[in-house]
Amino acid sequence: MTLGTWIGFTAFLIAIYILWRIKQALLMIFAAVVLATALNRLTRQFQRLKLPRSLAVFLSISLFFLGITIGFLLVVPPLINQLEQLAKQVPAGLEQGLKLLNLLIDYLRTDLNGPLREYLSEVSRDLRQIRIEQIIQQAQALSNQLIGGFGVVVGTTVEGLVSILLILVLTLMLLADPQAYRRSSLQLIPAFYRRRMNDILDTCEIALGRWLIGALLNMIGVTLLTVVGLWILRVPLIFANAILAGLLNLIPNIGPAVSVIPPMAIALLDSPWKATLVVMLYIIIQQIETAVIMPYLMAHQVSLLPAITLLAQGFFLTFFGFGGLILALPLAVVGQVLIKEILIRDILDIWDNPPPLKPVTDQPSLLTSETLPEHNPRNNHQ
Repeated sequence: MTLGTWIGFTAFLIAIYILWRIKQALLMIFAAVVLATALNRLTRQFQRLKLPRSLAVFLSISLFFLGITIGFLLVVPPLINQLEQLAKQVPAGLEQGLKLLNLLIDYLRTDLNGPLREYLSEVSRDLRQIRIEQIIQQAQALSNQLIGGFGVVVGTTVEGLVSILLILVLTLMLLADPQAYRRSSLQLIPAFYRRRMNDILDTCEIALGRWLIGALLNMIGVTLLTVVGLWILRVPLIFANAILAGLLNLIPNIGPAVSVIPPMAIALLDSPWKATLVVMLYIIIQQIETAVIMPYLMAHQVSLLPAITLLAQGFFLTFFGFGGLILALPLAVVGQVLIKEILIRDILDIWDNPPPLKPVTDQPSLLTSETLPEHNPRNNHQ
């Protein structure tokens, strides 16, 4: 290897290390880009009504914060109230459950002989010695230990709030003049590839916008199905639980499993059978979403294979934490476009058989023709 090759390889490793160190900042930037893309689509809809862009941006931001406020008021306070009631009734429910379990074990022992009967007798004696008050005292001791680390929790919470604030500020900046930031970003690309990269960014924006529309429609569908199902089962806080289910549905595989916990816990206030029916309801809703809603949306929006979705969640959760899990799907959508356009079309497809040169057709671009020279695929390998 020549000295220049070693220098290039070392520079590449240093760049990878720097990117790894600032990965959380990069994740915040991407979150702002996703949010700005969504608000920009709404802004364009307002601009079609002949409104100036400044007013359209103001209306989009106002609707965004209004939606967040209404959703918070509809979901958080009622759920907290119901979960407090549940916490008061859990000890009585556990006592009743232990009694039923003892009765079941006594019934099974009457028809058994030998070691199995002795084992069930020991289990029954152990269950009768369990006192719910002791469990509650142990839980309180554990909570006191956790409170001892309150400073760490507060520090983490403050850090999260600062991150959210920075994302919102960055979103507003990107939304105010998105083309200026795109032009600045393209200056970091080699001159021969700027026109092509500009087209790739357009493709990423279209794919991301389609995913946002599909995710929004899917969320609305799940919310409506949950409203109907919980109304049939007569579970309290229908709208709060339905909105929570719709929002958590943006996180495939994990979100639906988490969303069933609050309504199931609330249903336990009435009876265990109602909680079981709630679990069955959510399973049915997920089956309807998988078999009916998602195929229709993906036929018109962006399609991601289920295995790719799951792998993306695991990958981004490992490298970026919980924030990576939330943004796993938009990251996968953008990554899919970049791999298809750059790796496959511009590198692998022309590896041994480069196509003949073709003149660049006149297409609208954010940059002038002087800034963006014609893209030559052969130059990729020079």
